[in-house]
Amino acid sequence: MSDHPTRTDPVQPADAEALRLARDLLSLAHAALAWTDPDTGTPGISRIAFARDPEAGMLTLVSGLAPHFRALRDRPDCALMLGEVGPKGDPLTHPRLMIRARAACVAPDDPALPAIRARWLDRNPKARAYIDLPDFAFFRLTPVSALLNGGFARAFRLAPEDL
Repeated sequence: MSDHPTRTDPVQPADAEALRLARDLLSLAHAALAWTDPDTGTPGISRIAFARDPEAGMLTLVSGLAPHFRALRDRPDCALMLGEVGPKGDPLTHPRLMIRARAACVAPDDPALPAIRARWLDRNPKARAYIDLPDFAFFRLTPVSALLNGGFARAFRLAPEDL
């Protein structure tokens, strides 16, 4: 028998306020993407352009020159962090959303690609300069699980369907 009292899980199921905060964070245009190097098995991290597309789900547009392109293609398990650190206060008190996901490249002949491209350019008009270069491709990032840290002592589990 342990001398320590039983600890309860401090992470709660998402309530309406947590779901609203998660949706706000999902509207950010960038994220940090964690990936695994397919050659060495070591972790890597990249800042990516990000969008939650109403039809295709979570997306990023990646150059084939970026190390995470091959990593996502060859080892699709990845993780995202969305959030902004405010101008004041402890950075750990600002909300952030961590998502475990699986990446899948959108094939050039995917019938959804023209609409994905059009909606991406609506949100990111400057991407017009590179979106059609032959080494660029969209990746769908399908959520597996998520954790919302809403600030000190405010942690919530989210299901993929919550995102």
